Amino acid sequence: MSRYTDAKCRLCRREGAKLYLKGIRCEGEKCAFTRRQQAPGQHGTSRRRLSNFGVQLREKQKAKRIYGLLEKQFRSYVTKAMKTKGVTGEEVMRQLELRLDNMVYRSGFAMSRAQARQYVRRGFFTINTKICDIPSARLRAGDILKPVDFEKTSPREGFTLPDWLSANLAEKSIKVERLPLSEDMPADFNVQMIVEFYSR
Repeated sequence: MSRYTDAKCRLCRREGAKLYLKGIRCEGEKCAFTRRQQAPGQHGTSRRRLSNFGVQLREKQKAKRIYGLLEKQFRSYVTKAMKTKGVTGEEVMRQLELRLDNMVYRSGFAMSRAQARQYVRRGFFTINTKICDIPSARLRAGDILKPVDFEKTSPREGFTLPDWLSANLAEKSIKVERLPLSEDMPADFNVQMIVEFYSR
């Protein structure tokens, strides 16, 4: 299985925005994007004006990199969303947000989505008391996410739990109260441009 193994800070610099791929490092002074905001490479200082296609491509690449997906898997999410009833962009975001690795990150059990994915692959979390080690597993309304051993997680400080999730502090678990709506979705990228990119 292929995966991205190069420097993650290059991705933030290429997209011209902080993607928070490395957790706390992205918020501190050591963040590469803070020190060098130009694109990586020999011609990084000469950013050109993008065409309409270029803008759509950059939004698609940004979304892929935030959620840590490769092209084939990301395309399958968009294709599936296009075949369902309702707003395509909202369905794409719903599929991305309900992934198990993203849920671990949103619940504050990991510093980054990459770390959350690693935790899931090692079997550190259960869904409804059953251990699940598939990062792309999709949660549903009513599902309960809980770490097998809370001491093995890296709780993130200062994060805000989304409205569609609820926490049980005594049990150290997170429950999916409802499916996320359009107003609950993060505004890190323009999902409509992504749908237009795949609709060409």
